Amino acid sequence: MPIDAAKALAAEPRSAEIEWTRKDVLLYHLGIGAGIPATDPGELRYTLESRLHVLPSFATVAGAGSPDVIGGLDVPGVDVDLAKVLHGGQRVESHRPIPVEGRATATSRVAAVYDKGKAAVLVMRTEVVDTDGPLWTNEAQIFVRGEGGWGGERGPSARREPPTTAPDKEVERVVREDQALLYRLSGDWNPLHADPEFAGRAGFDRPILHGLCTYGMTLKAVVDTVLGGDVGRVRAYGTRFAGVVFPGETLRIRMWRPDDSSVRVAVTAVERDDAPVLADTLVEHEVEHEVEHEVEHEVEHEVEHEVGHEVGHEVEHEVGHE
Repeated sequence: MPIDAAKALAAEPRSAEIEWTRKDVLLYHLGIGAGIPATDPGELRYTLESRLHVLPSFATVAGAGSPDVIGGLDVPGVDVDLAKVLHGGQRVESHRPIPVEGRATATSRVAAVYDKGKAAVLVMRTEVVDTDGPLWTNEAQIFVRGEGGWGGERGPSARREPPTTAPDKEVERVVREDQALLYRLSGDWNPLHADPEFAGRAGFDRPILHGLCTYGMTLKAVVDTVLGGDVGRVRAYGTRFAGVVFPGETLRIRMWRPDDSSVRVAVTAVERDDAPVLADTLVEHEVEHEVEHEVEHEVEHEVEHEVGHEVGHEVEHEVGHE
């Protein structure tokens, strides 16, 4: 059997040093469609270095995506045909806001191996930490067609019951014709997203958009539409890749608010009769009053510090004067 689950799970984790600069962040944001309109104050938070914040999905490309999904399959117990490999899902857990520039250590391992009958599913987990502690955790679900059926554990289902009500918010985002060409500069050089001949051999009439580009575009839409543009409120973001997107198409992004700390999302391709693109998508976030409380606490702490400093200075001055 090309996949030896026990050996893969027992393999030593692999670590790599990664780093990124504000240029990498800016390029990623442009790659997922930021900057339209170019002078919009909300967009400038993604495109202007003096106002820059980092969308948590940047975690999927930080350090050029190292260790990347395909490279992560090069572990003991895993010997598969890459033509049978599909990126089935992605989840990022944010432990704190990503700095605009940074260096960190990324440690990856096979966290789980599931037998789905006609396919195997590998869960690749990457923990990223810097000198201040944990930054984020990436989990990629990798489907390997034709490698199931050994009688292993099926694992949990990622499927969620679809919402039955009208969405609370709905937006459309146009995918530019050159979107994939720009996004690939963040580190995913797969010719499937740029070379028409290669795409044809893979069964597509033209190159397709990176799934992780759609992933980033969707999170940006949720942050801008529901979370007031505050990237720091995102705690976790997971999805299942349900279909492809072609550059030039329009994404319809529907959002539901089941409670005050999560957003359910469905993404479809408008021009293809709303063909599913992202499914079972959930953004978990801080509730607004928690964010306000943290800001108030920080302000109070700063005020107390300043007042204490001024009082101490005045006492010292009076004592010295006397």
